[in-house]
Amino acid sequence: MTRAVDTTHELAAFLRARRERLDPRDFDLPLRRRPRRTPGLRREEVAELAGVSIDYIVRLEQGRGLRPSAEVVEALSRALRLAPDERAYLFDLARQRRGNAAKAATAAPPPLARLVADLSPLPAMLMNHRYDILAWNREMTRLHLDFDTLPPSQRNAMWLCLMHPGTRALYVDRERVIRQGIAHLRAAWARHPDDRALTDLIAEFTAHDEEFARLWAERDVKVNGRGRKELRHPDVGVIALDFDMLMPLQDEDQRLLIYRAADDESQSAMNRLYAS
Repeated sequence: MTRAVDTTHELAAFLRARRERLDPRDFDLPLRRRPRRTPGLRREEVAELAGVSIDYIVRLEQGRGLRPSAEVVEALSRALRLAPDERAYLFDLARQRRGNAAKAATAAPPPLARLVADLSPLPAMLMNHRYDILAWNREMTRLHLDFDTLPPSQRNAMWLCLMHPGTRALYVDRERVIRQGIAHLRAAWARHPDDRALTDLIAEFTAHDEEFARLWAERDVKVNGRGRKELRHPDVGVIALDFDMLMPLQDEDQRLLIYRAADDESQSAMNRLYAS
């Protein structure tokens, strides 16, 4: 079984990666005669911006088991110019985020299952933070596939996108969809460090899919709640879909995905698909 998240190692790697992506020209830093041999900011520059010692930054980036305080995490977030989702990720890695992460749901609560059905004719499905698919309506199966025909272990949106032949060919911009899914999974991975099933799932993807392994190593973090996808459906052609990902207040582990046609042509294609 794969180990749970090593937050100390990941904290070190994430800090290094985010430091190295920064352009020194974007900061009001004193000019130095010594040439830069590595990309991004130097450790001493991050230390100066965050108001901590250089030795502290060195020990953090070497994964020596430090647990920075919430104040230090906030200072590092500002110094590294982290986006909101990256900042939350850093707080999770440092175990400084308030509240406990919800346990992974393995079944849809009946009220949410009814809601998914009632959203017809809008395609909808319910997932947990691992992208396990817990409930869906008829319209969603017409867009993707009949999830009832799959064993429960394969009812996972990321697994389908990576491993299922039909779903692999479904997305027009497949790499962007995978990249967004990985950015979500990385945030969930830090938020749920003891979720062995999620850790094992990521290990499986990394071992069996080179594209996933390459994108996972980039350490992008983003929780994507709204956007657009284009499907190349074998029966009706290209369908452009706007989506919203909603989180019920009483079921924080659940993610309700709702699709809407992005234009008239896509709506016509969906109408033909549902009528067939």
